[in-house]
Amino acid sequence: MFGAFGGNAGITNQGLNTVINNGSISSTAASTLITGFHDGTTGDVYTQTPLNVGLVTGRIYTAPPAPGNATSFAIAVQALADATTAYNSISPASKQGGTDPGAGELGGLTLAPAVYKSAGGTFKITNGNLTLDGKGDPNAVWIFQAASSLTVGTAGPAGARSIILINGAQAKNVFWYVGSSATINGAGGGIMAGTIIASAGVTFSTAGNAVQTVLNGRALSIVASVTMVNTTINVQ
Repeated sequence: MFGAFGGNAGITNQGLNTVINNGSISSTAASTLITGFHDGTTGDVYTQTPLNVGLVTGRIYTAPPAPGNATSFAIAVQALADATTAYNSISPASKQGGTDPGAGELGGLTLAPAVYKSAGGTFKITNGNLTLDGKGDPNAVWIFQAASSLTVGTAGPAGARSIILINGAQAKNVFWYVGSSATINGAGGGIMAGTIIASAGVTFSTAGNAVQTVLNGRALSIVASVTMVNTTINVQ
């Protein structure tokens, strides 16, 4: 049910137009480390300012102090366990045989359902958009494994990159295993797809960018924080 999970380090929003649609956010950190959000169900506010306003249409689950409490902390702890299980289940150790069709660069490719593993440890979507072709199968699954980092987009106003889903491909069936951190469209903009599970944090856009960055999926970090700037997450 989580659109974002910030490990034990929290979740930060910078901007007026961040929204988590159809889902919740969580961290095992203290509630003070959820910044720039309000809970659309309870109305609880988490360190919002006039310049940093983020709506979570579901709930926000953290450790105390209030509005975090023992019940919400227990849910966050379970979420961490579930995210860790999912992370391990899509790892190279669990899903073997992945290929690297673009030598680490996925931009400009059209890929069928399969397991893809970066030989060099990093995946990039920088040379163009990535197209995922479901070939008519709505249950088709893609797993991308990067032992180190994932980078989507390049610098500058035209730097946004997107994932295009065709022929039945669905965002809920796309998974990203990231051994360290993921950076999604640092220049703002673009449409990312899939569940990103990173060990050391996920970052969307850069402070000061007004153009909206979209993720159809989830951004889950096992240890570090998730940071958003004018980001829409549509939980899939």
